[in-house]
Amino acid sequence: MYPKIALIGRPNVGKSTLFNRLIRSNRAITHDRPGVTRDRMEGTVKRNGRTWTVIDTGGIHLDESHNATEGPNELRGFEAEILRQTQEAMTECVALCLVVDGRDGLLPFDRRLADYVRRSGLPVLLAVNKVDGGELEDMLTAEFHELGLPMVAMSGEHGYNMRGFEEELQSLLPPEDEWETREEEIGLKLAMLGRPNAGKSSLVNAITGGNRMIVSDMAGTTRDSVDVTYSIDDKRYTFVDTAGVRRRSKITDTVERYSVNSSIKSSTKAHVTLLVLDGQEGLTQQDKRLIDLLDERKTPFMVVVNKMDLVKQNEQAAVKKVYKDALSYCSHVPILYVSALTRANLKRIIPLAEQIWSECHVRVNTGLLNRTLEAIVTKQQPPVVNRVRPKFFYMTQAETNPPTFVFFVNDADRLKDAYIRYMERSLRKMFKIEHAPVRVRFRSSHTKRPKK
Repeated sequence: MYPKIALIGRPNVGKSTLFNRLIRSNRAITHDRPGVTRDRMEGTVKRNGRTWTVIDTGGIHLDESHNATEGPNELRGFEAEILRQTQEAMTECVALCLVVDGRDGLLPFDRRLADYVRRSGLPVLLAVNKVDGGELEDMLTAEFHELGLPMVAMSGEHGYNMRGFEEELQSLLPPEDEWETREEEIGLKLAMLGRPNAGKSSLVNAITGGNRMIVSDMAGTTRDSVDVTYSIDDKRYTFVDTAGVRRRSKITDTVERYSVNSSIKSSTKAHVTLLVLDGQEGLTQQDKRLIDLLDERKTPFMVVVNKMDLVKQNEQAAVKKVYKDALSYCSHVPILYVSALTRANLKRIIPLAEQIWSECHVRVNTGLLNRTLEAIVTKQQPPVVNRVRPKFFYMTQAETNPPTFVFFVNDADRLKDAYIRYMERSLRKMFKIEHAPVRVRFRSSHTKRPKK
């Protein structure tokens, strides 16, 4: 929808810091450790009346033949995938930005990357990062002139010369009259949440029919929360693939802590959350904690039990019973049993998400609310507590997303939990809210609502 420019460079030159500066948001995780970024991320930049997209890519190593090489132990096995992600990003771009580290000086890796990006045939800007002031500029940039690329020095961390950097990037964009720009529709936003290695990235790839996310048997492959937009029948959907969420007591790594916080935050910003569980491993305590968290926050969500192809046929009924029993206290939450590998039941995910989101916006008129309250109480009156029966006066709908209903009663403290659950079930049935969360609140009032 908008012209794209990719930030490319070896690990730990500060691409993610520059990305966050450009989009004016801390979306990408930044850390002194090399190789934190793996999947590419896209963000929107709006400057001086122009809008464009910047892509943050993972750090790549190139040998003399421009192939991925083996890097540090923690990155082993990911270099080829990171390079593939970068190559795919380059095919979508109108220009490239090669980022280097001014404090490290010109390294052989930088020379190879400069040759590599030149061969793309795209305009290239050389960004010498980590130059923390004008007094250091000449000293830290001198040797980079040999690359023969247009160059700008700046500091993403401290903000030095960021305006000049932004202007240089914008100068690489095609003229507006040569590029049709329009606001990209995000559509329904679906967050993938779950423990590490439950198959969230595999599901995103399987549903969208691509290899947008890096997939590995190694837990914790995904670190940033990455948006993947996909169209079905002219309708757009955005999947937010998140890092796996482990128990906080088991997290000792700062990068993982940032990733987990980002994952939880993504579930609050999405329209519907897909809680992805590993059907082969069964329901764990961490899965139950995540279910409790989403239910307590009244987050619209469904449970997606993945890897059912690995569960023996004669054991599947028992597995499904475990999940059904575990979610009995929030029985409105739908459960889908799927397989990213065989694509079983994947077509049911989006229609179900659409239904949940639609139900979140149910609005009931006053007349129906009054008739509903009368029908609920007439069918089953609240039990007597301390020789007094709670008396309902009226109800209102306070808000939507989620639908929130407020009952005015003479003494709310006398209502028993069982009767409250009965009232919620009745509301769901009357208003056809099958899977969306519902809030039911009770306020003590000793006066009826005055008639208008």
